[in-house]
Amino acid sequence: MSNNIKRTMQEKIKQTNTHPMQLVDVDTVTVDIIENALKNAREEMDAVLFRTAMSPGIREQGDCFPMIANKDGKMVVGQFGSFIHGFMDAFEGELEEGDIVLTNDPYMTNAAVSHLPDWMVLIPIFKEGRHIAWSAMFGHMSDNGGMVPGSIPIKAESIYQEGIRIPPIKLYKKGVLQSDMLDLILHNVRTPQWNRFDLNALVAACNTAAKRCVEIAERFGDDVFYSTMETMLDRNKIAMSAIINMLVPEEPRAFEDYVCDDGVGMGPYKIRCKMWREGDKAIFDFEGTDPQAQSSINFYLNEDMFKMFFGSFTINLVDPQILFNDGFYDLVDVRIPQGSLLKPNFPAALSGRTHALGRIFDVMGGLLGQGAPEAMNAAGFSDSPHLFYSGYDDKGDWFQLFQIGFGGVPGRPVGDGPDGHSLWPGFTNVPNEFVEAYFPLRVEKYETITDSGGAGQHRGGNGLRVAYRFLADGQIAIHDERWLTYPWGVNGGTPGLRSTKLLVRADGSEEVLPAKCDGIEVREGDLLYFNTWGGGGWGDPFARDYALVQDDVNRGLVSVEGGLRYGVVFTDDAGSSIDVSASDALRAKLQAERGAPGLFDFGGTIEEIKQRCEAETGLKPPATPVFKKARA
Repeated sequence: MSNNIKRTMQEKIKQTNTHPMQLVDVDTVTVDIIENALKNAREEMDAVLFRTAMSPGIREQGDCFPMIANKDGKMVVGQFGSFIHGFMDAFEGELEEGDIVLTNDPYMTNAAVSHLPDWMVLIPIFKEGRHIAWSAMFGHMSDNGGMVPGSIPIKAESIYQEGIRIPPIKLYKKGVLQSDMLDLILHNVRTPQWNRFDLNALVAACNTAAKRCVEIAERFGDDVFYSTMETMLDRNKIAMSAIINMLVPEEPRAFEDYVCDDGVGMGPYKIRCKMWREGDKAIFDFEGTDPQAQSSINFYLNEDMFKMFFGSFTINLVDPQILFNDGFYDLVDVRIPQGSLLKPNFPAALSGRTHALGRIFDVMGGLLGQGAPEAMNAAGFSDSPHLFYSGYDDKGDWFQLFQIGFGGVPGRPVGDGPDGHSLWPGFTNVPNEFVEAYFPLRVEKYETITDSGGAGQHRGGNGLRVAYRFLADGQIAIHDERWLTYPWGVNGGTPGLRSTKLLVRADGSEEVLPAKCDGIEVREGDLLYFNTWGGGGWGDPFARDYALVQDDVNRGLVSVEGGLRYGVVFTDDAGSSIDVSASDALRAKLQAERGAPGLFDFGGTIEEIKQRCEAETGLKPPATPVFKKARA
């Protein structure tokens, strides 16, 4: 075959049984049984992983994303959308029964994964020699080699500085582990034992899903299994078609938000998207997004991944009972300029992509909400802040901690934003007792930050303050956002409080740390306050029920002084009770001074925010980005 002829996905899969699948009618009861069996298999993947992985990031925090796809690579059940098409378009080999593929390289898989620490395992599922489905999962490894522990170097200018690049390789060939290849990979990371166990756990989870798919096909028949998957995809497409027609206008609508800085002194970086509908198709155009950064904050956004973000966001907005899968993908057209922050040219660094990834959700909220303000969320905890702490303990053993921070979920039409929550619903916090047992540190505070949620009729969720006392010398790295720009409020709601990082040395001296920094030396006894941001408020704060403000004060979520943001006056400094007449008068006065509330409250223009930056944050404002001409 000529190298100029691109083979299809099915042509790259070697089957001993090539009898084609047949679409057959399946009754609704059988469809529901198989659908729930597949959902359970997807949940079982998580259960297997959490019980067999070793690193706290996967075992305790759940930084992993499973899926089961049909034979054509469309996710039927899962969490992060299908990355199989992107992978298979780039993969030039053949796959057969017993093969298990491993990769972590975004550039070699059309951004099937988006940075090197995410190792992806992919299994083609066979039954009696015929390919019937796929199972896949990727998890965030504690280390991938490279310039810094944790493998997310802020100052990296190239992906070559971010650790080992694993092209799509067969980790198993016909069921046999390629142990020499695995040994070579693990030789390049700082946590080889953790990575080995976590990788084995990913393989076990995918094998479990494969086993369940075969069992379902054996029980109901291959054609029924195949046809039911098609029905599940069709159901999603029908539902998403209605959602698109309801939420996406024919007239173009645009929104922009920012990544605060790049960690090397420049920012903010604009992410701009324009949305409109042509017939039944939603179009998202990121023209106007800034060019790629010189550092590692670039996010190689696969178009199908954005479709997944859009589908997940809107389904949860309209009806969470709708099964989320890839059935609707041909109803969405995504356009991302080459060489931009969201589609950088090789070999741009990608490891710090979490900030732009999270900000995409705020951009979507701002886009979709303009047409239905009453249904719009404020800006929330659109990031996964990282803390790394590494060094040698008193026994001379290497330790390496990777923690993901939680913050305030935005105020919403249905109520207040939860306090101290993750961007990803499936993530859980690592118990402090676990961290203290396995790492030389002590967690001295773990609390919500009073008044950090934006004021509104529905309050934004509060951020978290976590105080880490380091019990051994080492280095820390921090990756965070929203220290410059605000998590904006909507419909009269005010912005949430921004993030801060304060390092208090053992001698009592204090140092305000940037939101993005690595290689920071810490000594035994030093204390880090890792403060995340709050969610923006929703609705007019002067319309918030007095009893709710009283309850917020009683619970320590809002201070007595903070009650003034809601036009609430308390009778004493303890917040024992509300002075209703004084509060009514204050609300009337504040409403008159403010006038009609706007749709968005960004806390000022970028220029105004920069002017106030040093006085408000203790950090100098970032310089306007300089964009180098990238190699196409």
